[in-house]
Amino acid sequence: MAPGVPTIHEADAASLTLPVASPKPTSLTGQTESSLTVWESPDGRVQLGVWECSPGTFTATRDGYDEVAQILFGAATITTDEGQTCELGPGSVFVTPAGWSGTWTIHETVRKTYVIRTNF
Repeated sequence: MAPGVPTIHEADAASLTLPVASPKPTSLTGQTESSLTVWESPDGRVQLGVWECSPGTFTATRDGYDEVAQILFGAATITTDEGQTCELGPGSVFVTPAGWSGTWTIHETVRKTYVIRTNF
């Protein structure tokens, strides 16, 4: 392919082999997580990837970036710091905008695809 010509990036996110899981830093219950960046824009502001997390509870904050995600498998409840809840399962599509913060409770191991847009 000629230099500078855009290419198509494709992956079967549901069966993609992820790196070995490691402890989730914000876990309240000892969870592990793994992720793989599938694509990143040349300016580094947009990333597409796959993330997986074991059952348990963790805190999360979206400081300086928006995330759009779709659950491939598993089940979770996310709760904003203000108390709004959202039940997630296979096929759920959701947005956590910059400034969002709350808690995730993973009921069954979750795998999601995500797109992150950094706001800098």
